[in-house]
Amino acid sequence: MSEQTSPRDVVHRQITAIEQQDWATAIDLYAEETVVDQPFGVPRARWRGREHIREHFARAAQLPLRLHARDIVVHETNDPEVVVVEFDYDGVVTTTGRRFTVTNVLIVRVRDGRIVSSRDYHDHLRLADAMDGTFDLVAALAASPSSSG
Repeated sequence: MSEQTSPRDVVHRQITAIEQQDWATAIDLYAEETVVDQPFGVPRARWRGREHIREHFARAAQLPLRLHARDIVVHETNDPEVVVVEFDYDGVVTTTGRRFTVTNVLIVRVRDGRIVSSRDYHDHLRLADAMDGTFDLVAALAASPSSSG
């Protein structure tokens, strides 16, 4: 990757790769020592290193989903490596034809043309519902330790 590749460009390439299910390109956009955190995942997910990202995308490739990003807004920050990205995925479950929309916010740090960290906030409840997995999500929530205790 070129050092001249801006965080905005890298994020757009990542979103396009995911839309096109071009997992090799998507994986290559991450640095070897990347950290990706999904704080609102159930359970919370964190991947360290490109190999974990590769495993994550291998699982994603097995899902019967097609995604199309729209309304992409990239906010540049005072830190030239960091952008905040807002967008929606319009999706379809290919096995049922069920359509859905998932809202996303990403905080991405890009260095030397590769993603070195990302905090990904996705609407996991809507995605689980689209995949008819709401009951699995509710079970996972019920099994999670309470933070109020």
